[in-house]
Amino acid sequence: MGLFSFVGDIGNKIFGSDDDDAAEKIKANIESSNPGVSNLAVSYNDGEVGLSGEAVSAEAKEKTVLMAGNMESVSAVDADKLTAPAPTTEVEYYTIVSGDTLYAIAKKFLGDGNKYPDIFEANREVIQDPDKIFPGQVIRIPKG
Repeated sequence: MGLFSFVGDIGNKIFGSDDDDAAEKIKANIESSNPGVSNLAVSYNDGEVGLSGEAVSAEAKEKTVLMAGNMESVSAVDADKLTAPAPTTEVEYYTIVSGDTLYAIAKKFLGDGNKYPDIFEANREVIQDPDKIFPGQVIRIPKG
């Protein structure tokens, strides 16, 4: 899990592209949802976020990366210094496109649209409301 690319001009707007406190605002946003990372440190330089700290699980690390990347003005996240145990579940990443719903995504990836709550639960810190997803947002789809 190294450098992740994101769509820099969409996402949650919590700071401006020239904001001197961008790293602190990103850190505060991540910590407000408490995905399971301790000693979190965040850097921000010209659209790229650097993360370091210790995640309690691979899932916590994945969610932290997605929370940082799904912010406006973030085009990449480097998570090489964010440690985590080895993953126990295979995960696929999906970038939401216009017209998507969690139901349609669940039908496509899980074979049953009624399993959309599984996708929501797997992204609870990333998706605040299952009815409010946006094009360009990256989510995780657990397999198996």
